[in-house]
Amino acid sequence: MQLQPKFTPYFTDIINSFEKKNPDISVRWIDIPWEAMESKILTTVSAKTAPNVVNLNPNFASQLASRNAWLNLNSYISPEVKRQYLPKIWQASTLGDVSFGIPWYLTTRITLYNKKLLSQASLTTPPKTFAELAEFAKTFHNKTGKYAIFVTFVPGDSGEVLESLVQMGVQLVDKQRKAAFNTPEGVAAFSYWVNLYQNELLPPEVLTQGHRHAIDLYQSGQTALLSSGSESLTSIEKNAPTITKVSGAASQITGKTGKKSVAVMNLIIPRDTNKPDDGIKFALFVTNTENQLRFAKQANVFPSTVKGIKLYIEDLKQESDSTTLITQTRKVSAMQLEDAEVLIPSINNINKLQQIIYENLQAAMLKEKTVEQAVQDAADAWNNIASTMNNR
Repeated sequence: MQLQPKFTPYFTDIINSFEKKNPDISVRWIDIPWEAMESKILTTVSAKTAPNVVNLNPNFASQLASRNAWLNLNSYISPEVKRQYLPKIWQASTLGDVSFGIPWYLTTRITLYNKKLLSQASLTTPPKTFAELAEFAKTFHNKTGKYAIFVTFVPGDSGEVLESLVQMGVQLVDKQRKAAFNTPEGVAAFSYWVNLYQNELLPPEVLTQGHRHAIDLYQSGQTALLSSGSESLTSIEKNAPTITKVSGAASQITGKTGKKSVAVMNLIIPRDTNKPDDGIKFALFVTNTENQLRFAKQANVFPSTVKGIKLYIEDLKQESDSTTLITQTRKVSAMQLEDAEVLIPSINNINKLQQIIYENLQAAMLKEKTVEQAVQDAADAWNNIASTMNNR
């Protein structure tokens, strides 16, 4: 999915290697743009013309898994093979007891921080938790007049705020997919972001600008912190070398749960395939440790196998220039992955849940609603959607 032409040489090589080892199997790689992915997959799955192997993320794949669109891998892949992958990452592509995806590559957020700006505010280390972030943001703003961080509340953009609720101890939905966030923990999490905004510790454009703006602010020296994936660093190094020189990398900011988020891309086998064994064989070949390591280094992402992460970290330790920012970010990211997990539940209409929560958070931030009313309204709006899903 959207990997050509940059990674064409890599895929040409592994496809040739696979076909040499399996002369009775021929592989044809079809690459499609990200924006066309959902409609293309929905059309081909409905017409039973889907490819034998599909590259998807768990959130979208789970929507079709609930319609029994994918092969149940439990019938084809042994527990021994499953254990080769990071357990929490494998779990991200399960629905009930059914495994529907083989983990491929991973990305995870870290915290970039501007050491020069921190020193101007007499701060030495970036915050590790949201509680620390609130104090950090206040001190930094009081001493510099600048904002510590930008976090978007645009409904259709980053899921970072939604993930933060989970990190603060909020359960988003229950087993019946009804709202589970209308609780004291939910009110506290809503209040956290509302208070930061109303105390003018977040830029006003968090309501209108997406995550791209967070990168722009950081690389122009206007914010001290950036929560982003290490893959964003390439553009920062290119656009803002002076900021790169004074930047450091720290672990992802989290809540009282200590949870760290990760994003996963999977390889999935359609249930109606006429070549399930061939599809699984190829998917396992693409996601084996050797091939994952090669791709991870080229794409600035991370492998999903236990051995792959271990070898990745060992390779980083051997790098001659271990002080560069890109090496720091890779090391911090990789060290997080063993315990990281997909925080957003794999359910239908998860984008609607994010929209509802963000819109009600915005209303509370703008004092159009109390926090309690915003939480209640969000829960009611989601339950209306959930009831239609449960009745299907």
